[in-house]
Amino acid sequence: MELMDRDVLKSLALVIDGNPTSRSVMTQNLRDFGFGTVKAVGRLIDARDQIEHRKYDIVICDYHFEQGNESGQDLLEELRREHMLPYSTVFVMVTGEATYQKVAEAAEAALDSYLIKPFSANALYMRLKEARQRKRVLAEIFQAMEAHETDRAINLCLERFEKRETYWLYAARIGAELLLLQKRHDEAMALYKAVIEARAVPWARLGVGRVQLANGDVSASRRTLEALISDSPQYADSYDVMGKVQMEQGQIEQALATYRMAADITPGCILRLQHCGTLAFYAGDTATAVRQLERTWTMGNKSRLFDVLSMMLLAFLRFDANDGKALHQACEVLNSFSGHYPESLRLRRMSRLGHILKGLLEGQIAHHVHQARALLEDIQRPDFDMEAATNMLSLWSRLDRFGVESEELKSVADRIGLRFCVSKASTEVLAAALRRHPEAPDWMRQSNTRVMKLAETAMNHSLRGEPAVAVTSLLASGEETGNAKLIEMAALMAKRHQERIPDVGPLLAKASTLSHRYCQPMSHIAGVRRTNRSAGGMVLRR
Repeated sequence: MELMDRDVLKSLALVIDGNPTSRSVMTQNLRDFGFGTVKAVGRLIDARDQIEHRKYDIVICDYHFEQGNESGQDLLEELRREHMLPYSTVFVMVTGEATYQKVAEAAEAALDSYLIKPFSANALYMRLKEARQRKRVLAEIFQAMEAHETDRAINLCLERFEKRETYWLYAARIGAELLLLQKRHDEAMALYKAVIEARAVPWARLGVGRVQLANGDVSASRRTLEALISDSPQYADSYDVMGKVQMEQGQIEQALATYRMAADITPGCILRLQHCGTLAFYAGDTATAVRQLERTWTMGNKSRLFDVLSMMLLAFLRFDANDGKALHQACEVLNSFSGHYPESLRLRRMSRLGHILKGLLEGQIAHHVHQARALLEDIQRPDFDMEAATNMLSLWSRLDRFGVESEELKSVADRIGLRFCVSKASTEVLAAALRRHPEAPDWMRQSNTRVMKLAETAMNHSLRGEPAVAVTSLLASGEETGNAKLIEMAALMAKRHQERIPDVGPLLAKASTLSHRYCQPMSHIAGVRRTNRSAGGMVLRR
């Protein structure tokens, strides 16, 4: 058989198939096609490790694996969501399930190609040749993206879409994702709608919902997603975005149900398992939390996709079960992560929390309660974030059995609440971290009410023609509490009314200082990411 193209001799290929015979046949096929180096593995966990540490030109992966519930599509979605496949890599799925549903799922996962078993060597050859040809045709777009020339890449995509040149639909999807990443929401929406008019593909409908969410129109986004899920219930990416919408609305139980459905559709997806397990923890569904978080660790302990927050939450659950051996194992994992990344304050905090839990369970109560109190010094630190706050509350909500009084817990909750109650979503997650105490969640909601009243009072001053008083009071409250909502409101009000505020310069400077200290954007709430990295789209590779 002739060489596929002039570059094939220098290309590196990976075959992923649990069947030794099938794996051997495809490996030999690729060698016959001229591929210079061909690797083969029989397990997805080994494949993930290979791809994380080496750049492959071609990856051929079976859809179905006998061992475990993970599928090849689960692997593909996670690798692309986490930017672990280069733009140039061709990913081909092989499946024995010749149904529209499976083929559609593969196409919607931004797959380069697929093959239905049984297939001939010639069929594999032609699919690989076509996929590599598409990479070459769109190479200028990919090169612009690799060079971080985003505007140029977008223009190339739009030009190909408007002229309906070869691979125009693929280019349109890339262009829309780039526009979203650039926060050019109106242009992204226009492109998604244009794609829908040309061809009503689910990913474009999902894109509309994502833009609506990015614009803050949560209700419209929810309606779009509900319609999409109704029409395409197996399209797992839509559940990811719906879960984010529900978290934005503070509906933890509903978000858990949504991620549980997503995990059922793609049972091998580590990220969805983590989301499901984390939300189950905050929803008080201990059995689900333990099951999903333990499975996350089993599947992902060698993967960069694993988030150590899963092990932190497992440590709390094992502490609750008085399982000293399992807690010790969890602490060993936390210590190991912290040791491997000594510069990470986040990991050091988790390791300290694990150490306190372990010490308490071993009966060293006075010392480790003292250690828990020492941690409270971090609450006003700029690097103390929402995740650290929920972990702190999770620890303190468990100290009553060691003599810590309810009033002390309330004091801790008030301090954290006044800093981090900036939205319904954050308030409900903080309240959920305290759910072990029936009265404690209301403390957090009361903190949110106090923050809202401070904002309302400042707004009333502004409406009465006293913007200087409003800004000054907001800055004072923001500095005292570290609440980002109050600080950002002060900055906006100072800029809007700067011509009416005498000596506004120092106020703007103070607002800038406080913003830099306390107003870092939340990357996730309760383990559910709020960035475009897992926004449920094509997810551009880097």
